[in-house]
Amino acid sequence: MVSERSLDVLRVIVQDYVASREPVGSKSIVERHSFGVSAATIRNDMALLEEEELITAPHTSSGRIPTDKGYRLFVDQLADLRPLTSAQRGAIEAFLGQSVDLDDVLARTVRLLSQLTNQVALVQYPSLSRAKIRHIELVPLSATRVMTVLITDRGRVEQRVLDAAQPLDEVMLVDLRTRLNATLGGTTLGEASTALATFPEQFSPQHTAVVQQIITTLIEQIAVGRQDKLVMAGAANLARTEDDFSGSIFPVLEAIEEQVTLLKLFGEMAGDNHGISVSIGRENAEFGLGETSVLTSGYALGGSLARLGVLGPTRMDYSNNMAAVRAVARYLTRLLGEE
Repeated sequence: MVSERSLDVLRVIVQDYVASREPVGSKSIVERHSFGVSAATIRNDMALLEEEELITAPHTSSGRIPTDKGYRLFVDQLADLRPLTSAQRGAIEAFLGQSVDLDDVLARTVRLLSQLTNQVALVQYPSLSRAKIRHIELVPLSATRVMTVLITDRGRVEQRVLDAAQPLDEVMLVDLRTRLNATLGGTTLGEASTALATFPEQFSPQHTAVVQQIITTLIEQIAVGRQDKLVMAGAANLARTEDDFSGSIFPVLEAIEEQVTLLKLFGEMAGDNHGISVSIGRENAEFGLGETSVLTSGYALGGSLARLGVLGPTRMDYSNNMAAVRAVARYLTRLLGEE
């Protein structure tokens, strides 16, 4: 059984190793921290921690570093979830408050989270399967080119440009836009996709081909809106911590490019009493991320839930990163609820 003092020793080993990337010895613990005991006593505590596989020696006669199990105990019991400073909170509100739509706010979110944590930042788009169509716009750009714009009640804007097979009839476009909005306004994306299938039949044969092109494009836009996907920023931060990985960081980079893999990992992570989920080291091995830690928290948009978080080496500042992820998730929920 690990004593309270041994747990405190584990806490400072994690904190000092994260800060310095140097193995931590008993002498440095006595010099840096007020334990009030000798280095020999600290060595005994470290031996106990090593027996419990919470710390390990990377080299003979070196100090000790945390194991995945040690990081797990630190996160579960020992980490102080430090609140963000007023300056950090102000930066979150100022930066995200300038967003113009959902795409922009999520792009800003990952950039901000990456800067706050110096890790790879990830944010999952909220599932839009229950989103409703607010408006459809058809914008003629030339005699044979038109932009289709799909706007949902969740603030998502999806637009495409298509080249028509024949010259466009502006009167027909106005009529099509009017019918689309009258029929689809307020319907869910799933309902809209079904209803669109019959639209070409409502127009004369001379316009059927063009209408079919436009309808096909809109159906594709709806399909994109219903798919789960991630936005990412800060992959360069992995290069700055390359020494934390035993081999090349390229397998990690390849793994995080697989959105399906990351979305599956997100889906399996359950939150703790702080609303934070943390998956450490070997817990991520089946996803090709066995030398990384992933921290996530949930945010809400209407009735839809999604996750955001950070990914980096197991040697990371868990306390700061957990606080940043939680704060950004809470502000994002509030911001999206106001729109």
